[in-house]
Amino acid sequence: MAFNVAFLSTLLILSVVFSPGNALSLNYYDKTCPTAESIVTNTVKTATSRDKTVPAALLRMHFHDCFIRGCDGSILLNSKGNNKAEKDAPPNGSLHAFFVIDSAKKQIESVCPGVVSCADILAFAARDAVVLSGGPTWDVPKGRKDGRTSRASETTSLPAPTFNISQLQQNFRLRGLSMDDLAALLGAHTLGFAHCSSFESRIYPQNSDPTLNPTFADRLRSLCPVNHKAKNLGSANDPSPTTFDNTYYRLLLQQKSLFHSDQALLTNPKTKGLVYKFASSHKAFTEAFVHSIIKLSSITGGQEVRKDCRVVN
Repeated sequence: MAFNVAFLSTLLILSVVFSPGNALSLNYYDKTCPTAESIVTNTVKTATSRDKTVPAALLRMHFHDCFIRGCDGSILLNSKGNNKAEKDAPPNGSLHAFFVIDSAKKQIESVCPGVVSCADILAFAARDAVVLSGGPTWDVPKGRKDGRTSRASETTSLPAPTFNISQLQQNFRLRGLSMDDLAALLGAHTLGFAHCSSFESRIYPQNSDPTLNPTFADRLRSLCPVNHKAKNLGSANDPSPTTFDNTYYRLLLQQKSLFHSDQALLTNPKTKGLVYKFASSHKAFTEAFVHSIIKLSSITGGQEVRKDCRVVN
């Protein structure tokens, strides 16, 4: 029942706020702010040189932004008064690197005030994050607007690590994303770190998930002792968590994925075939990923260009 409520809530949000008429273009800022992308790139490079976890954080931030109200920068807004914003909801509790977007925005405002949206800056930063991690590049469609609404309660519509393939398919389909997109976009889990709380249900009680490699499960239990109280315990998503590669898919075939939602890709013939394809070809994965992230990041829903990414105008 809880999932059905979340589904209906998501459907209402998507039907009300997504704006298919807000067309994006590749040359949107050519005349109004031609240095915008280079400013963001340099900012992400500087931040990454000091903290190798920044790329994974920015990519995840972009995904979580786009899945709620479209790519409208609502993930960047601060809570205010009685309204708890998306960034302060449990699914986003581990997000960080907001300072990167703030820094880029401040620099861009000094040369092109009121022109470049925070949502576009985040889309640029996500692309740069992938490139700096050894992944592919792409031309980011531009012209997103920033949203004025951010509610923690709406983060229930994010795909959960416990989802089965049917729930994942439904969640992605609501955003116009296919099974191909699902298989490619989950490959973003090649970057980053996962906290114990996101996969403990697979390792406790012991042998509770037969799809998990027993030796790998033992390793995860050593990293996440039963009844631990530490908030920062967990595991890297794969052995190369700062490199954008296809290791994620090879681990799936070895039953060494962290999330139930990852392993669920092998329970559907379509996505299973794509896992095998991406595991055997880095090129096939990166090409599919670029296609799908452009599709995801082109979902729009904002209304303004914020002067400060943390507050509405």
